Amino acid sequence: MTKRPGAAALAGGALLALLCPGMAAAQDGDALPREVSGGFASWATADAELTDHGVSIDVAEPAVRGSADRVWFPATGGDANPETGDTDVELAGTARLARSAEPAHPLVLAGLRLELRDGEGALHTRTAVDGAARELALAEITPGGTAPAVRTGGVTWTGLRAALTDEGAHLLSEWSGQQFNPGDGLGLLDVTVGTGSGDAPKKPAQPSRTPQPSPSATAPRQVGKPTAAVTHTDLTAGAEQQVTGAGFEPGEVVLVTIDEDTRYQAVADEEGLIARTFPVYATATEGAHTVELHAVSGERRAITRFEVLASN
Repeated sequence: MTKRPGAAALAGGALLALLCPGMAAAQDGDALPREVSGGFASWATADAELTDHGVSIDVAEPAVRGSADRVWFPATGGDANPETGDTDVELAGTARLARSAEPAHPLVLAGLRLELRDGEGALHTRTAVDGAARELALAEITPGGTAPAVRTGGVTWTGLRAALTDEGAHLLSEWSGQQFNPGDGLGLLDVTVGTGSGDAPKKPAQPSRTPQPSPSATAPRQVGKPTAAVTHTDLTAGAEQQVTGAGFEPGEVVLVTIDEDTRYQAVADEEGLIARTFPVYATATEGAHTVELHAVSGERRAITRFEVLASN
């Protein structure tokens, strides 16, 4: 893959951001205006060149493994632009790449940081090979054809494509002994970050209708436990289901777990409500299934159930 002319400048700026956490800024010197208040990035490696090379991915806490080909990293810092969706976010946890032929020598990717501008950017990491520490732009990020979902309390990117940079290809080739090339796919990223803590103060003329993002201002709206409900209490395999939730904090990132498998994420609106539509797979077993909504903080959660009926 031919490297874009601006890639070197992007990588240089990312390296400075890695060395100086909290100093995240957009290109052209315009500071990203709102601090990230939480969120997650998921990385799915199905159909990626990693799999073709016999490389699997695992994670270390606080990152978690979802389904077999997807891992999740909590967002712990950075900034996001609530108008454009541009994001510069730090991800906690480490990714561990391993070859089936050499399970004892994983490649550890730490200090993950994701930068996005107009859906393009880079995934940066810190790692070490043969005792030498490195900081590099591992992958270039390009949009998957879907614009970011920008809300008052958060930003969501879906289907972002990750492809090896020149440095990333050299790193994986050196580590694995196999040939990786610039442009080789590393999978898809979905990213949701909350920006609730950076919302502008409410207007004095509407004090009861415009919630403040701070915990003290939103506390009166969060009395009681969160609740969850599904649109269809019973349905057949292959149909579409929707879960709704209430009682979350405005701008809070909520994970959607189906049968103990974390699959989706959503951002609570100004009223603390979320909604997520999802498919009930054609292979779903007959009987009861669970849907759990839980805030990334782990403090607020709710669970509901639905029944998959036998096919006629």
